[in-house]
Amino acid sequence: MKKKSVLVATMLALNPAMEVFSEESARLEKSLDISPVEVRGILPDRLESVPGSYYLLDKKDLDLRRPFSVQEALNNVPGVNVVGENSFGLGLNIGIRGLNPRRTSRTLVMEDGVPLQLGPYGDPSLHLTTPMERIQRIEVVKGSGQILYGPQTVGGMINFVTRPVPTNGFQGAVQAMLGNNDFTGLYANAGYGNERGGVMLDVNQKKGDGIRKNHDFDVLDMTLKGQLNLTDSQKLIAKVGYYKEESHVSETGLGAAEYALDKYQAPTGNNDFFELERKSGQLTHIFDISDTARLTTNAYYVDVFRSSFRQIDTPGSNAGFSQLERCPAGLPSGNNNLANADQCGGRHRPRDFQYWGIEPRLDFQHSLFGLQSEAVIGFRYHEEDQRRRQWRGNDARAQSLSFLKANAEQPGIASAVADFREDIRIAVEAKSYYFQNTFYAGDFAITPGVRYEDIKQRTTIFQAGGNAVFNSQSNHQSKVLPGLGLAWNGITNTTVFGGVHKGFAPPRASRDLDGANISQTRAEESTNYELGLRSAYFKGVSFESTLFKTKFDDIVIEQPAGRFINAGETEQAGIELAGKVDFGTIFDSAHHFYLLGSYTNVFTADFEKGADKGNRLQYAPKHMASMSVGYLHPVGFDVRIGADYVSEQFSDSANTRVENAAGTTGTIPAYTLFNMSANYRPVGSRVTYFMSGYNLTDREYLASRVDGKVAGRPRQVFVGIRYDF
Repeated sequence: MKKKSVLVATMLALNPAMEVFSEESARLEKSLDISPVEVRGILPDRLESVPGSYYLLDKKDLDLRRPFSVQEALNNVPGVNVVGENSFGLGLNIGIRGLNPRRTSRTLVMEDGVPLQLGPYGDPSLHLTTPMERIQRIEVVKGSGQILYGPQTVGGMINFVTRPVPTNGFQGAVQAMLGNNDFTGLYANAGYGNERGGVMLDVNQKKGDGIRKNHDFDVLDMTLKGQLNLTDSQKLIAKVGYYKEESHVSETGLGAAEYALDKYQAPTGNNDFFELERKSGQLTHIFDISDTARLTTNAYYVDVFRSSFRQIDTPGSNAGFSQLERCPAGLPSGNNNLANADQCGGRHRPRDFQYWGIEPRLDFQHSLFGLQSEAVIGFRYHEEDQRRRQWRGNDARAQSLSFLKANAEQPGIASAVADFREDIRIAVEAKSYYFQNTFYAGDFAITPGVRYEDIKQRTTIFQAGGNAVFNSQSNHQSKVLPGLGLAWNGITNTTVFGGVHKGFAPPRASRDLDGANISQTRAEESTNYELGLRSAYFKGVSFESTLFKTKFDDIVIEQPAGRFINAGETEQAGIELAGKVDFGTIFDSAHHFYLLGSYTNVFTADFEKGADKGNRLQYAPKHMASMSVGYLHPVGFDVRIGADYVSEQFSDSANTRVENAAGTTGTIPAYTLFNMSANYRPVGSRVTYFMSGYNLTDREYLASRVDGKVAGRPRQVFVGIRYDF
């Protein structure tokens, strides 16, 4: 393939459905004079040999949909359930194929191959995602190819591939967005490059009001990326990033009575806050040893501080109304209003996370057994440390974390005023080894592979329940995770695939804490099966269908009060469908009318043993569907209208239908949300005008009951302008 067409050709190869927009993409490439770049992700170059289901969203596809965040971008991906309990993708909750989406802890989420979770092993909670403006492509992998990555391989993985450094002079873009709910977004990108390398800076800021009242947020993301071509066969790619969120988004939902009065209220929203600061660095060395061998060494370091303050611990504790639980003596705690909230305290939960790792990986071709083959062999060493602390106080001064730190356990200061509640350290050392080989035999691609995880965790408690204690325990586990996949390409532009692999989610020390005690939930192991078909055989038509089955040996579920237990065997099974029809391509017309849709039926998502045998898993909707109809005009105008549907869900393992006063149990009713997007870029122009709308009918719907009732986002519309240079 000639390098001049790598960008467009890569789009088409990675996603057959993108053939719909090939002419438009070529026009954009010409008008922007896009320089030759190499777009690399977690999927192999020969996608027809991938022995499992995957889904790709490239830059053109994302521009057509104009999502607010990754949350909306993933709504059209079959098998993916995104719970929108927060605004603009903050605190994202993603579940794949019936798995609980809470904080995306069972889905491996990466940026350029590096995990984004707070602690990939010790606390794989997701509190941030890559801004859409920096994303070149989103890769979603659910099949046996997961064994090359980890540690989470039970459900699926998502990788955000960011924009490459320019290689042909000065390039960049500026963008501004404005929307209701006081939303504003500013983005700037600038870079310079030549045959020796280059450098690029991204700056992105978004702010606005959240779903609930007094839930304003402000997010800043900055990334500096550079590339140095050492020789014709070696290059270095470096990236440093800084992310900061300051918001008043409360982690506590509403009690049933509060929600009935005003589902968008947040009684303590003015005082509750969430803060997250992430600093990251990544250095990649690529050495093309020969035309058939490449050695890639990736090193990374991440430092995260997150802290939250809230004034309500238990929603709906007073006949369906929440109570302020840490107030000065003489102030009625049950009278929950903003005036009292200003006079009361609460609890701070600052947490620090650091992790680093290094991973050399060798990709090479060979002809073992007389068959053309492509092999991958690699090793990763990973360490992480986290410190979890908590302070509490019962008057207004306790709203300041610095006050609590300075005064807790000091002479003359009552413990009720400043109480140091918790100090816990968690250390992880993990070694991962993997090998995968794809044999090509005629129209068949056979891919066996294996991953080995060796994990050591140590949890040490220094403070619990406000008292100094010492309790330290170690947990050492090792697992062999095999996989086998098969792909057949005997029909033009068509792949029949099947596979099985062992899934694994390591034991999470962060969920094994109970006061001064340390319990040990066992690691989750699953066996994942797939059988599917993807095809672009017919002109202007592409589709994919996948049958899947996942059996857990001992799934972990969350109980009330935030406790986790092993709940025995479960089974998830279903079918995923996705397709696109472009009538412009079918009839050789410059006017492209198209249909795009996906549907997931998780017909089985049940506990097979234990007290909940026969019940459905939490937050596992049986039906999910997304449908869009769109039109592209050759003058550079396009418009799309779509609908997303999610069926009823259960919020607890007992499948309780009648809600309690706290609002934490009961069903989550089905809902359908309508959305749209439009873009206009005159031919030959570098300016793009766009708009996007979500929940156009302003439907009120329930999104979550995890910590009380949380409403989904009401109508949100924004308009924007972008200039590329």
